[in-house]
Amino acid sequence: MALKVGDKHEQVVIENVNRTHIVKYAGASGDFNPLHHDEGAAQKMAGYPSVFAHGMLSMGLTGRALTDWLGVTALKKYGVRFTKQVWPGDTLTAQLEVTKVEDGLATIKVATVNQNGESVVEGEAVAVTS
Repeated sequence: MALKVGDKHEQVVIENVNRTHIVKYAGASGDFNPLHHDEGAAQKMAGYPSVFAHGMLSMGLTGRALTDWLGVTALKKYGVRFTKQVWPGDTLTAQLEVTKVEDGLATIKVATVNQNGESVVEGEAVAVTS
């Protein structure tokens, strides 16, 4: 794919996050922190209103949007920071935009937002342009 500055891609990566999604991710990752699966622990131990999804689940779903758009072999670098928790009921949309193209590589601004337009993941990716 020949990428150029300003190219954009938007993709819903998950609709209505639920506890099953969160627990399946815990099993796949081996991260069984009770904040992600035990309502009582999330509320009493940490003062959260509910359990919440692993940050890496949001990152993985966002990464899938990148590879769906660019192809698996085009992606060379990908990193994010988690900006807000993802709660049961959230729908996440990845928003990707090419910000620079140089020496055959495209730099891509990465953001994933919830149904309220609030950023939950922000970062950057680098991909081969063709």
